[in-house]
Amino acid sequence: MSGGVQRRSRATRPAADLSAHFSHVREWVFDLDNTLYPAHYRLFDQIDARMGEYIARLFDIDRETARRIQKDYFYRYGTTLRGLMKEHGADPHAFLEYVHDIDYSHIRPDPALDAALAALPGRKWVFTNGTRAHAEAVMQQLGITHHVDEVFDIVDADFLPKPFPETYATFLERTRIHPRRAAMFEDIARNLKEPHEMGMRTVLVDHPDNVDGCCINDRHGDRDAPYVHFITDDLGSFLRRISGASLITEPQTSDSPVEERT
Repeated sequence: MSGGVQRRSRATRPAADLSAHFSHVREWVFDLDNTLYPAHYRLFDQIDARMGEYIARLFDIDRETARRIQKDYFYRYGTTLRGLMKEHGADPHAFLEYVHDIDYSHIRPDPALDAALAALPGRKWVFTNGTRAHAEAVMQQLGITHHVDEVFDIVDADFLPKPFPETYATFLERTRIHPRRAAMFEDIARNLKEPHEMGMRTVLVDHPDNVDGCCINDRHGDRDAPYVHFITDDLGSFLRRISGASLITEPQTSDSPVEERT
């Protein structure tokens, strides 16, 4: 098993069944990192390394100690930044500018995702614990910028990350989304609890290449929680099956399973 993640067998659902569960949705809310783009790009590895560098420089400590601090804050506070702000009063703008100074050039356009998003009815949003600039750089590389109505980032959330309930409330207030007509896609299962309670359809994008996401989901054991309605390891395939855009792409294979949880 990649990354030591125990992965359950998953039953592939007929496309008609899947689309019926989303027929009411007119607001599509996507997390960014390891959700909107495939985890195999390992983009967050660069951000992860930059975080470690920032902490090592900030406290004048070795990289191993810096990494322990980084991961402790990430798991306890939801983001490393939140821990640095709470415990050390760190400047969030300086941190975010540093950690998102990365190379995006290896991300390739995704025509299949582009087609699937085009076929989805209603508005599309990116709701991220990262920055707007980071989201825009990713979307530009994927070739999907024109589909996204707005990005709600960590600055918009006043640096309070998901899964804090206040952050979702602020998101709904800003976007005027009706949660019972919305679906949210995330790689961190605990970030779907609040959307579920608000009435959104929820989808966990779960892949062993997403090391931190798998660690959090394993630690909390919430892949089996009632607030995770569906699980997939391939967002593009999942969306194509909802929208009916799959005819212009390769047929779905067993490498792109979907598990229904409702």
